Amino acid sequence: MLAEKKVTIRNRLGLHARPASKFAQLASTFDSEITLVRDGKSVDGKSILEVLTLSCPKGTVLTIKAEGSDAGDAVSALKILVENGFGEMSL
Repeated sequence: MLAEKKVTIRNRLGLHARPASKFAQLASTFDSEITLVRDGKSVDGKSILEVLTLSCPKGTVLTIKAEGSDAGDAVSALKILVENGFGEMSL
């Protein structure tokens, strides 16, 4: 199964270390392969270091892609995480 959704980074400081860690941790709970794409550059969504290499300030549009048995659930959960500003209070 293949799933993908576009999301926009909404928190004030962008996709810095803390939210990148939350993204990678949540992505790692799924069996599917998770990929995060920005401007044609794809990285492993389960790797905090690779996620950080995308350098995503507030307003960046990303595509979350997943391939595997739980792809739909993975993309939905990760989209909610991003849309909620990774749980940070200052959006």
